[in-house]
Amino acid sequence: MKSRKVELLVGVFVALTIAAGLMLALKVASQSMSNSEDSYVLYAKFDNIGGLKVRSAVKVGGVTVGRVDSITLSNSDFTPLVAMSISSKFDQFPETSSVSILTSGLLGEQYVGLQPGFVIDGIENLAQGDYIEDTKSALVLEDLIGQFLFSSNDG
Repeated sequence: MKSRKVELLVGVFVALTIAAGLMLALKVASQSMSNSEDSYVLYAKFDNIGGLKVRSAVKVGGVTVGRVDSITLSNSDFTPLVAMSISSKFDQFPETSSVSILTSGLLGEQYVGLQPGFVIDGIENLAQGDYIEDTKSALVLEDLIGQFLFSSNDG
């Protein structure tokens, strides 16, 4: 009788542990994939996107304001076109804003850094479907090493 009670308690504990793990996984998934929030899409063309991926963060000063929706190749000039979904809470970025592809952490996770531009009369805010003209591509380590090697041989 005593061993049956212990087996029952262990079974309940295991079931509760599995349920808690599932709840935690669902909560994390809903936080990182929350599309229920209103957002608008901005576009930017880059010469090189490096290792940028769909769902990468769009950050302003380290604060995540959106995510990368899609990465495609422009049909007109064959450059990477990045679509970014920005939260509607952050709808005051002026048209003079710029974006760059930055790297964070030791593992080199890449994200889009949005730098708000200057505000003067006649400058409107970015809206749904606008293109950000001022872009800075990702730094590619191999290119930097090549530039260093070739510049050191010249002098």
